[in-house]
Amino acid sequence: MTDLLASWTRGEHTAPVHGTPTTHPTYRKGSGPGVVVVHEIPGITPDVVRFADEVVAAGFTVVLPHLFGTPGAGLGPVTVAKAFREVCVSREFTKLATGETTPVAGWLRSLARELHDELGGPGVGALGMCFTGGFALAMMVDDTVAAPVLCQPSAPFPVGRARAADLNLSPADLATVKRRAAGGCEVLGLRFRRDPAVGTRFETLTRELGDAFLRVELEGAGHSTVTTHRRPEAVERVLAFLDEKLRASDPAP
Repeated sequence: MTDLLASWTRGEHTAPVHGTPTTHPTYRKGSGPGVVVVHEIPGITPDVVRFADEVVAAGFTVVLPHLFGTPGAGLGPVTVAKAFREVCVSREFTKLATGETTPVAGWLRSLARELHDELGGPGVGALGMCFTGGFALAMMVDDTVAAPVLCQPSAPFPVGRARAADLNLSPADLATVKRRAAGGCEVLGLRFRRDPAVGTRFETLTRELGDAFLRVELEGAGHSTVTTHRRPEAVERVLAFLDEKLRASDPAP
């Protein structure tokens, strides 16, 4: 586990959650435009780090916030159970509520603003996956996020039709997301077509955002599009999207 993150610089970020200053560790690596990669359950697994290293190799500065779990621990029943316990008792996350934005979104927006203030450029990328997939959409409420990527968004947990369609956003935040999408901020979404964990959120996103929602739907069995069940075409599409949105255009001669 130590070797896995040995080349990453550990730091921390503090911002309010529910009005209380909250600190989470971060891991940073690379150079170029900034991208915040938010890990899935059970945490910053080896597969998450490998994907983040691919983003770094493509010429980006990646920040991995550590929100729950043990950094570097693998995917398994024990680590998943531990992460679920953390998530379920934490007030930073919504799990079953509809029409609400996850409280940790404000903390993540602050992290994105800090990264953009340092690096400049058109904005930063935000990528969430599985339980945190919709977090990138919530981060898009802040104008500094120029490239939101939703990998198999699975919260709120799809228990019942309403939750399966919910975007984990308050009405006010959804209105802001729709305004930004109408203004040209596209949203990239990736899933396996038959993944039940995503519910009907892609249909909701298409209805709410129209052509600004870019759907990538993979065939076959799987859930984690860029990590555990990694598909090269999914990773390539993410990197192309980040490159398109975050690289400043060359100045006119």
